[in-house]
Amino acid sequence: MVSAAEQLASNLNFGVFAKATDLKKRIWFTLGALVVYRLGTWIPLPGVDPQVLGELFKQSGGGILGMFDMLAGGALHRMTIFALNIMPYITASSIIQVMTSVVPSLEAIKKEGEGGRKKINQYTRYLTLAIATAQAYGMAVGLESMTGPAGSAVFMESHLLFRFSAVCTLVGGTLFLMWLGEQITARGIGQGTSLIIMAGIVAELPAAIGSTLELGRTGALPVLLILGILLMMVVVIAFIVFLERAQRRIIVQYPKRQVGNKMFGGEASHLPLKVNTSGVIPPIFASSVLLMPATLAQFSAKDGPEWLVTASSLMAHGQPLYIGLYVTLIVFFAFFYTSIVFNPTETAENMKKYGGFIPGIRPGKSTAEFLDFVLTRLTVIGAAYLAALSVLPEILISKFSLPFYFGGTSLLIVVSVTMDTVAQIQSHLLAHQYEGLIKKARLRGRR
Repeated sequence: MVSAAEQLASNLNFGVFAKATDLKKRIWFTLGALVVYRLGTWIPLPGVDPQVLGELFKQSGGGILGMFDMLAGGALHRMTIFALNIMPYITASSIIQVMTSVVPSLEAIKKEGEGGRKKINQYTRYLTLAIATAQAYGMAVGLESMTGPAGSAVFMESHLLFRFSAVCTLVGGTLFLMWLGEQITARGIGQGTSLIIMAGIVAELPAAIGSTLELGRTGALPVLLILGILLMMVVVIAFIVFLERAQRRIIVQYPKRQVGNKMFGGEASHLPLKVNTSGVIPPIFASSVLLMPATLAQFSAKDGPEWLVTASSLMAHGQPLYIGLYVTLIVFFAFFYTSIVFNPTETAENMKKYGGFIPGIRPGKSTAEFLDFVLTRLTVIGAAYLAALSVLPEILISKFSLPFYFGGTSLLIVVSVTMDTVAQIQSHLLAHQYEGLIKKARLRGRR
């Protein structure tokens, strides 16, 4: 028998969107915030010659910097005020999350409820400031040692003034994006940080498609290869949608209980465990962690020592060291973030508290071990899926010199964030329909 909630969800119609005033305000706020972000990706960093830097980036913009430029929406190769993007905040978040699981004092603060969450967020902001300052200073020093193809300097001011202005501007841009992402999450629709990253990727897609078609027009790429790439994109998107929705449903049985003269319970429910519980977090966290050493290596490799030049070459696309580190970090963050999102012991205790049990499994410790067993094997599949998608662009770039935007990581972020945002919009519409039904029921009851 179909429940009322399922009937309402099946009849969910976007025709009620015109009446959902709060949802419209949230969507307009989100769009306005993303427009502000995109405008900032075109405001150049003071004292930098963008033309010289653009030519230089074409020659040495591979490796992790190419991926970071994708996540930054092209702000890096244009060297704008948002060149660091929101990556320092993501790096700080990943470090703080790891520390909350290792440091007992931070773990105790995390368990303090809303007050503890605010403290953790404040620590994350402080760490973001430190990381952004270090990356901005390294970038400024690297720019000073760089010259264009014709020997012209990238920066146009004195060393001290340029370093000061560059660090202040880049750090200010990162902190502004951190605040903007928090505002989108609180007052808009969707997860602010993920939407900012997705907006940058989507904005650069037309240029990537255009450059690929240009390669086909000039004969640098065969037409059949371009058609195969487009077909591959469709297959990858379908694969991402399938695995992002894939889940293992564990049956949970609740016993019957009598309250007065009525019997309650006795129904079977299910506990859904997603194959990819961690979502898009592992690739983003892995790239942000690799960003700092790669930035220093590639910006300073030209006039630096021999070991730095070697390190920079090993971090290029398709190199074993880069791929190995990237995959290792993705697998680590997939398991780590899954352990944060889903706690088998806590879930088993909650089920036992309300009388629920998994058929054939004893409540309590046995249930927790069973859930951990199932979740670990699902995470293995999810981590392998994320690693495969992340390695895909490395193959395309190293073998066919394609734009980075055709990689699996960018498609994963775009598809996953779009699905999550649409799900939130549907939840708001569903809540609005419920409110309308409640109001109608109250009006009828007064008659």
